Amino acid sequence: MVRLWLHLKQVLLKERFSRFPILPGGIVFIFIFLAIFGESLAPYLPNEMNLRERFLPPFWQEGGTMGHPLGTDMLGRDMLSRIMAGARVSFIVAVLALTLGGLTGTVLGIISGYYGGKVDAILMRSADATLAFPIILLAMLLAIILGPSLQNVVISLGLVLWARYARVIRGEVLGFKERDFIALARVAGSSDFRIMFRHLFPNIRSTLVVLLTLQVGWVIIVEASLSFVGAGIPGPDPVWGSMISKGRDYVTMAWWIPFFPGVAVSVVCLSFNTLGDWLREALDPKLRQVIGGG
Repeated sequence: MVRLWLHLKQVLLKERFSRFPILPGGIVFIFIFLAIFGESLAPYLPNEMNLRERFLPPFWQEGGTMGHPLGTDMLGRDMLSRIMAGARVSFIVAVLALTLGGLTGTVLGIISGYYGGKVDAILMRSADATLAFPIILLAMLLAIILGPSLQNVVISLGLVLWARYARVIRGEVLGFKERDFIALARVAGSSDFRIMFRHLFPNIRSTLVVLLTLQVGWVIIVEASLSFVGAGIPGPDPVWGSMISKGRDYVTMAWWIPFFPGVAVSVVCLSFNTLGDWLREALDPKLRQVIGGG
């Protein structure tokens, strides 16, 4: 990880810095900052109700006030505070799901690509079957059996994410395992475990970082979708998907209730995807050479 960070720092300090997506990078930073400190910095408690101030519009509309710059919902709760607090839930789900699915998928992908044969066939067919199973249906089944909760959302996402990582990492390992440095490691008497995690893993870390970044947006969208259909994280905690779902009943009279959480989901996901694309270009020497004209 130290070598990877030094390489990324080197890229940032060179001419690639001029291509760094400043706006998406800033949005990602703000999202992470709000996930950590947002609830403390919010002007109101996210679940604080005031029925006298129900359906207040944003401050620029008639009847709006700077006390609630993004308006209030059907229970008089401040929309800005709930969106700021909701960032923490999305961030926690993303971190836990990516850790669970990414770690499992990376290990199985390395094993599959390194050993090949029957091991590869069994793991890849399992990955194909997992990817073919609808994530929404899986989460709904878990919600029905165990009840909707953050834990079930993370498990559902992890059960699907591992297959995505396994397929990509396996392809990377297939490209590296026939290289001379792997043959030399075998001649030197290195064990399979040492070859896989001492020699192969360092060469796929950049791919793993890019994949992690690109998958954050997907996790946030799926988590919001699950909460939208009632199979995600239950209330009263502020969750962007649940806020959109509950606000759709009032869209004609209070458009801001579903609109602003929807904008938050879209902007954060687009920013992570843009940052992931930049990382892919920055960390892939071959791609940089092609783009730079050789």
